[in-house]
Amino acid sequence: MALERSTLEDFLTRTWTHRGWSARMLLPISGLFGALAGLRRWSYRAGFFKAQRIPVPVIVVGNIFVGGTGKTPLTIWLVQTLRQAGYTPGVISRGYGGKNSLPQEVTASSLAKDVGDEPLLIMYRAQCPVVVGRDRIAAATALLAAHPQVDVIVSDDGLQHYRLARDIEIVLFDARGVGNGWLLPAGPLREPASRRRDFTVLNGSAEKTPMQEEVFQMHLSGVMAEPLASSSTEEGHALSRALRSFSATTTGFSPARILAAAGIGNPGRFFTQLSDAGLQFDEMPLPDHYDYFDNPFADAAADVILITEKDAVKCRQNDAIRNDPRIWVVPVTAHLDRPFAQRIVEKLRGHSPA
Repeated sequence: MALERSTLEDFLTRTWTHRGWSARMLLPISGLFGALAGLRRWSYRAGFFKAQRIPVPVIVVGNIFVGGTGKTPLTIWLVQTLRQAGYTPGVISRGYGGKNSLPQEVTASSLAKDVGDEPLLIMYRAQCPVVVGRDRIAAATALLAAHPQVDVIVSDDGLQHYRLARDIEIVLFDARGVGNGWLLPAGPLREPASRRRDFTVLNGSAEKTPMQEEVFQMHLSGVMAEPLASSSTEEGHALSRALRSFSATTTGFSPARILAAAGIGNPGRFFTQLSDAGLQFDEMPLPDHYDYFDNPFADAAADVILITEKDAVKCRQNDAIRNDPRIWVVPVTAHLDRPFAQRIVEKLRGHSPA
């Protein structure tokens, strides 16, 4: 099943990079998809459906490009930035793969299969209240009831969840930009590239991926790795090592055999990060939100296995994987220009951005 899904994703990724014959064949369906999505947006603007406002401001972080663009690191950065500005933020998310329809708070004992991998990672890294639920209004209400000190809510994804009124919308792109610019399924976009928003963030180089609107650039850095078995402890941080050190001779007289695995929306971004650190490795791209119920590393001929933080929260919940001494986690940190943080806070406080 995972292989079939990966093959389909590969086909769509190739299709969405240009306006070839396969994409053109899907254009009629894209037209219908766009009409229905546009009608839904118009219904809210016209007042046929009413967006519900909650007692505190809401910031939505999302993307219109299907798949991962780096929302989780941006959400963590935003929580930390808001805290530095004097706010007490909380996060709501649908929780990919979560089984409970009712709101559920994410705790250290939560399982990724119940609450989703990204909310679990946000809870660990951002150290703030996180509640998941299909109904984001119910999730926000539950979060505020459990944590009345929270005075701003960040919605991880949810751009198309129009029923939740929002004060700020941040749309994130990565190096793929808008792809071929067409809507699903002929292209990768859930909504037109012209969709209104308050801020546009690009996870990549603005020179290599030009955008028409004002763009704030996000840079992800990760040059250290931590052993999976202890990376959530102080001891694990003490044992962290530079990525470049894995390229040295570590096994006898031969270079270490390195395997890089990533079950994220854009595994290529992780592989590029490792290549930029000077590593040579075999790639194991896995479907986004890969569950790790089975151990994909059991028969891997590797001395070192490098994985993302998002994969790590699930690998730690599999006894056969978490104690594998070959596995190292590569945390990443988002960096954005200070003017972006200032404009977010200004708008949140009711001032027009300069």
